[in-house]
Amino acid sequence: MAALDASMVFYLPFGVDALVIYQAAHDRQLFWMYPMLATAGSVAGAAITYWIGRTAGEAGLERVVSSRRLKALRRRVRDGGGIALAIPALLPPPFPLTPLILTCGALTVSRSHFFGTFAVARMLRFGVEAILAHRYGAGVLRVLESDGFRRVIIGFIIVAAIGTITSGWLLWRSTHRDRLQPTNR
Repeated sequence: MAALDASMVFYLPFGVDALVIYQAAHDRQLFWMYPMLATAGSVAGAAITYWIGRTAGEAGLERVVSSRRLKALRRRVRDGGGIALAIPALLPPPFPLTPLILTCGALTVSRSHFFGTFAVARMLRFGVEAILAHRYGAGVLRVLESDGFRRVIIGFIIVAAIGTITSGWLLWRSTHRDRLQPTNR
């Protein structure tokens, strides 16, 4: 799930976080393992997105990311260094992480710098969640297993399905924009 979450199309806000929290609260002896698994999956998904950005280059990136957002991302990546990479990896949704990963690939940010920073930030995020879930496990499980929370999860699944379909459609439309516009010859 973490690999899909870091991809360009799949959309599930807080999905990986909720899974890490639930698993860490539920399996108290192996709580430390879930942040590592989530981080590994997230890095794997980011690697695919980074590679797509690197392959597309800056010209291809302009088809997927709005020009206003792209300008801000370029400035952030070029001027911000490691902090510009770490903060988005730490922040929960709705921060758009995928455009930043694509931009890092398109601007050929050093792979070791990008993935090292990304992995440390993701491990910190998921690790803090797991530690808190381990510490407050019984209370966390009561909330997560309640009927009200299950309704919220159903709502998130609906939002995820709509978001994934919308992301896929927008990606398809942006990559096929030239073919859809009539030519003046």
